[in-house]
Amino acid sequence: MAGFLTVRNVGPDPRGLISKVVFALMLVVAAPTVLGVAQSAFAADDSAADGQQAADGQQKAPNEMFVIHGQFTYVEQETLGFNAPYSGPNSLSSNSGRETTDATLYVGAALWSGAEVWIDAELDQGFGLDDTLGVAGFPSGEDYKVGKNQPYLRLPRLLVRDTLNVGGERVAVDANANQLGGYRSVNRWVFTFGKFSVVDIFDNNQYAHDPRGDFFNWTNVDAGAFDYAADAWGYSVGAAAEWYQDAWTIRAGVFDLSNVPNSVHLDPGFHEFQMIAELEKRHVIADRPGKVMVTAFDSRARMGLLEQAVQLAQSTDSPVAIANVRQYRSRMGAVLNLEQQLCADLGLFARVSKAAGNVEAYDFTDIDRSVSTGLSLKGSAWSRTQDTAGLALVDNGISAERERYLNAGGLGILVGDGKLPHPGAEEILEAYYDAAVLPHAQLTVDYQYIDHPAYNRDRGPVSVWAVRFHTQF
Repeated sequence: MAGFLTVRNVGPDPRGLISKVVFALMLVVAAPTVLGVAQSAFAADDSAADGQQAADGQQKAPNEMFVIHGQFTYVEQETLGFNAPYSGPNSLSSNSGRETTDATLYVGAALWSGAEVWIDAELDQGFGLDDTLGVAGFPSGEDYKVGKNQPYLRLPRLLVRDTLNVGGERVAVDANANQLGGYRSVNRWVFTFGKFSVVDIFDNNQYAHDPRGDFFNWTNVDAGAFDYAADAWGYSVGAAAEWYQDAWTIRAGVFDLSNVPNSVHLDPGFHEFQMIAELEKRHVIADRPGKVMVTAFDSRARMGLLEQAVQLAQSTDSPVAIANVRQYRSRMGAVLNLEQQLCADLGLFARVSKAAGNVEAYDFTDIDRSVSTGLSLKGSAWSRTQDTAGLALVDNGISAERERYLNAGGLGILVGDGKLPHPGAEEILEAYYDAAVLPHAQLTVDYQYIDHPAYNRDRGPVSVWAVRFHTQF
């Protein structure tokens, strides 16, 4: 793994090859769109088939043609007092609290048989703790890297998804945000392109992937070392293809990176981009379903080597500035993701991730290796079938190069205490209880215990409490 996850210089900017790769991928993605026009002639036949009796004698509902969904989420989060003998520009503060609010409208429509378009409009307001700084495994997935006191409007998603059914049993698809209800075959191709989040498609886990419904911590919601392409709100522009065949799925995609690390702006045209591939295997153990996924990514952009930044600062007697040593490079990484039902109401998740540690992190957070595991339990045993309790443990780590960089005063995406004389793994325990208080409304209480925040043994441990209200239709 260590040899595989080494940063490589890939030349000043191999745009000729990139253009060919992107053009080829766009042809693959565009092909089903062209085919979809032809398929529309058979849409009436598909609708008629959906109206026929199913094998079990139940009537099938027709595919949705147009739908509007919405959600509202409010999060209040606070840190208690903790040991902090010194602080830096990116340090977490004790006895501090922040809130965030977001409201989203999801509008979806069918284009032709199997194809749908979605537009999401969202109002955001509020700030993360210390403006989303101070912990690599940040304690709230509802906190973006951009905050404002007044609500502001964004369009996080504008996408087209085309599903080509190629055989096998037809199964129902539940209507949901960004998913029209209807039917599809078990074996199929799915093509998605436009603006959306990488983790809408990759690194999914039903027990730990939704900061509005389950765990809060970034490194429980997603793999910690998965430095996926995104702007400061977590979204990118790109294309993805998925092939479902029986118990297997293969996914691949290409996405724009930020124009500079951790930026509000993407670099359009795939000049700085990320390629992702994922293999998923679904299984059944003792009549309990589960799946294993392996994800690999390669980011190609102008990034700085950590050791070069430290050496330049020492030779010029100046502050460490990673921007001074940025060149076009590659950073690679991989994720192992496990999801397993243990009994009817209890599920297990686990993720292991690793990324190259000699280069600056680009779009997610400052983690070179991460291990997370946890349990999700439904409340049937205490007659609260719509409630969920969760418990998870996380261990995040960084390379020796990143430790030296932070000790020299360097700043990462989220961390940087000004120095790091006593580095250590960032260890996190998270527990939450999500209660159904009204139809379509949930109230969640969350607690996190964070030891060695920002990999600093001199600071912490930190206790973080949070409350979340979420409703959707």
